[in-house]
Amino acid sequence: MYRTASLILIAPALAACNPSSPGETNAPGDPEDRHPYEGIAPGEAVHFTGTEPFWGGQAEGGMLTYTTPENPDGEVIRIARFAGRNGISFTGKLGDKPFGMAVTPGECSDGMSDRTYPFTVTLRIGPQGTGELRTGCAWTASRPFTGPENP
Repeated sequence: MYRTASLILIAPALAACNPSSPGETNAPGDPEDRHPYEGIAPGEAVHFTGTEPFWGGQAEGGMLTYTTPENPDGEVIRIARFAGRNGISFTGKLGDKPFGMAVTPGECSDGMSDRTYPFTVTLRIGPQGTGELRTGCAWTASRPFTGPENP
């Protein structure tokens, strides 16, 4: 079920890839590479942040803490992790809504600080197609952000 939800989260991005000829794809990465993304180790904590509205948290193991200014302690949810060809995703339920978050490598700025993050985040809260989409940035201990510790 979670694997299907992960694929549903990523499907719109893949649908935008228009092949030049039959058998070709414009999807990111090497189309011959069948290995899952290894840039974030399975047990490594992923920290994430977003603005407008402000949100953030951490995913580690099978749990994710999602924080907002209204709930600074956060809501803890059980998640499934999926490693695709060019990133990872986390899926679960936030309250009664489906939750899906894709983390992909790429320089990212939160637009509010002088930090640069090594990963971009696309977050969906709610059903595919009608849920709320948010974007943000992420980092890990092995791939930290650069810039001030306390902006």
